[in-house]
Amino acid sequence: MSDEIDEVFGRAAELFAVLSTPIRLRIISELCHGEKNVGQLLAHIEAAQPNMSQHLNIMYRSGILGKRRQGAQMFYRIADEKAAMVCRAVCTQMTID
Repeated sequence: MSDEIDEVFGRAAELFAVLSTPIRLRIISELCHGEKNVGQLLAHIEAAQPNMSQHLNIMYRSGILGKRRQGAQMFYRIADEKAAMVCRAVCTQMTID
């Protein structure tokens, strides 16, 4: 039982590590409204394109985001709905005084 609990806490810690920057939380928030390409994300989130791509790749490699190529553009979407729910829950709680 202890190994299972340790695994759960380990996975939670990994998720919080990936979500530990404001730009990644904003990316998740934007993608909760549907799939977007890098240009569409940059229109809503102030960041340099290389920085945005780096954050997207980290979240893709962690399994939080999925992606697909359409021509020269890469489109991103939420792949792990649990991560999006955690993001929403935490951000909602932060707005409550």
